Amino acid sequence: MPETYSAPRLLMNRLRQMMAAGGDAEERLAKVVKLVAGTMVADVCSIYLRTADNMLELVATEGLRAEAVTRTRLHPDEGLVGQIAVSAQPLAIQDAPRHPAFSYRPETGEDPYHAFLGVPILRNGRVTGVLTVQNRTERAYGEDEIETLQTIAMVLAEVLANLIETRKAAEADEQNGRPNTLGGRSLCGGIGIGRAVFHDPVVPAAKFFSSDSEGESERLSKALEQLRVSVDAMVAIDAGALMGEPREVLETYRLLAHDPAWTDRLLEGVQGGLTAEAAVDRARREHRARLESATDAYLRERLFDLEDLDNRLLRILGGTEKIKLEVNPEGPPPVIIARRLGPADLLEYRGSGLAGILIEEASVSSHAAIVARALEIPTLGNLPGLTTLVEEGDPIIVDAEEGQAHLRADDALKAAYADRIALRSERQAVYRAMRDLPAVSLDGQRIQLMVNAGLALDLDTVEDAGADGIGLFRTEFQFLVSETLPPLGEQISLYTEVLDKLGTKPVIFRTVDLGGDKMLPNLNQAREENPALGWRSIRFALDTRGLFRRQLRALVRAASGRELRVMFPMVTIPEEFFEAKALLMQELEWSTARGFVPPETLKVGAMLEAPSFAYCLTEIAGEADFVSVGTNDLMQFFFAADRMTPKVSERYDMVSRPAMRFLAEVAETCRKLDLPISICGEASGDPVQALCLAALGFHTLSMPAAQIGPVKKAIRSVHLARLGHALCTLLPTGHGDLRKEVLALFDDLGVDASLN
Repeated sequence: MPETYSAPRLLMNRLRQMMAAGGDAEERLAKVVKLVAGTMVADVCSIYLRTADNMLELVATEGLRAEAVTRTRLHPDEGLVGQIAVSAQPLAIQDAPRHPAFSYRPETGEDPYHAFLGVPILRNGRVTGVLTVQNRTERAYGEDEIETLQTIAMVLAEVLANLIETRKAAEADEQNGRPNTLGGRSLCGGIGIGRAVFHDPVVPAAKFFSSDSEGESERLSKALEQLRVSVDAMVAIDAGALMGEPREVLETYRLLAHDPAWTDRLLEGVQGGLTAEAAVDRARREHRARLESATDAYLRERLFDLEDLDNRLLRILGGTEKIKLEVNPEGPPPVIIARRLGPADLLEYRGSGLAGILIEEASVSSHAAIVARALEIPTLGNLPGLTTLVEEGDPIIVDAEEGQAHLRADDALKAAYADRIALRSERQAVYRAMRDLPAVSLDGQRIQLMVNAGLALDLDTVEDAGADGIGLFRTEFQFLVSETLPPLGEQISLYTEVLDKLGTKPVIFRTVDLGGDKMLPNLNQAREENPALGWRSIRFALDTRGLFRRQLRALVRAASGRELRVMFPMVTIPEEFFEAKALLMQELEWSTARGFVPPETLKVGAMLEAPSFAYCLTEIAGEADFVSVGTNDLMQFFFAADRMTPKVSERYDMVSRPAMRFLAEVAETCRKLDLPISICGEASGDPVQALCLAALGFHTLSMPAAQIGPVKKAIRSVHLARLGHALCTLLPTGHGDLRKEVLALFDDLGVDASLN
């Protein structure tokens, strides 16, 4: 067996010496291919670089003809090298010329070679090149050889990065001075002007190798323990800050941080001659490569969780566990640039004075978006190519109102945005002035504006925003943060605190929305192919009656002489509502019989999130006191588009004829049944959508607290009856863009153009 595999540390030491010797990038690459070919007993070793025009260029070789260097260029999906670049996965073949994807290039002189092994060169989650070895004889490369080549590729990523910088220095200087505008999706409204600061840490090449594997193992073990303690503390401390949807991510961190398979993989790298940082970085590159090729949404989220843990561990090893930004009080504030960003990391930026956040991969319903809205930081997502187009320190304008990021803007554009920010400040002052005014339209129709309480800080913003109450309080938070089911007393305390805080204002408690992808940490449940359509919400609650009845008992006890409003999530058939309400009534009788003060009044409702439930309203009308439409889930079911997948979630507009016709039918059915109906999804926070919903007959809207002002201003500026009549004439006919027609309708009716 070649010495590389009986003593892998030998190759690591030689590479370390070679990297330390310096020289320009081309010289170092030439030395690397010669070393690899010699130590792996390969006849050929070659390196291909992904160029600016997305070609794969041969930049170094030992064994192929020297004149082929820089001359041989492959398309990104051409040949075996192209397959590796596209898949971001290793490829080993015994007889390459017989492979259907083989691309023969006569200038290389590779005719005699048969066995082929190639691995991607990854940096910051992107394939920047391909490293290959070839042999004259047909042979099968082993797992140890593949892993060794992957480790070499990790080192080469930094060398290739230097080569790219050297090649493009002049062009980069020119390009970096040019203004550029990217279009994205607004995750949290607002405008911010600042400087670019990258979120993702990068391990310097100088820290790749170590001759003291014992010392590195000890460093890694201590860092892992510190990571686990910090994640556990984050779950406990941020329990008061994070409620609802982001909780599942923090709980995943906790589980993955204690995963022995992840730990073993890291220690294995250290024992093979890598530093602790390099072992973590290797794992991070592997996770990112798998993430790039993963199509399953669940798998992608778990791989991102692992990658995020890798990044946190790297910061701990570097002596900076918490994210710290150097903020110059006299200079521009930071704008965070990230490929992906988890809510836990975003929380660590609190108090850093962020001007905005730009995320390459993020949807409106992502966890980062939910936290960004709670923190009221202008945020844009779904910005392809963002991290390759921005340089650290670039001036950035984040326009989350129009969905644009302006890179390196000129002085004229900066001045224009300074005026817009001043105008926005004036608008905020208008909203504050309207805080105590009712949301009444010009024709006297009263619209009730409520808050979705997904975070603890939302309780304080109800009064500040001038909201009428809480239209959706997510109760599953307590369950997701606890290793065991929260005791009855703790649940009673939480619900009592919420009711005390709101006083006479109404609060609608949504019962536990667990299951699917929000499983309890102490409940073993097989992964589902489609968790959004699986064992979740009311289905989960009715099947775990002990848990459900304990929560219902806590709600009844907490109300104690006050009004109690309870809402069951994702009811799909009448029987689910009747069964859930029967359990609630049993708990009411149980508490009353034992001398506890019952609620003064009890109102029971259901969430319309499944389209099927829209055709059950007549059957529940005599039993339900209200219905609330959850547009987040309803629209993803209605359009068959996963709201966590940007490629499809942003394809369909709620202000479209199919969706508006459906919602109009629901509102009309409830009107005939005298059944109060509301909207509690994120959609009602957009003024255009809110006006359409109000015009259709939805007179109670629940939304993020920051949107109360804009929506109230919109309601107070429109004649709803006229808008409703005009809107209804647009719905039956036509096939154009309804949103554009609605905006034109606003102009005709004199509705303030700033609403869009």
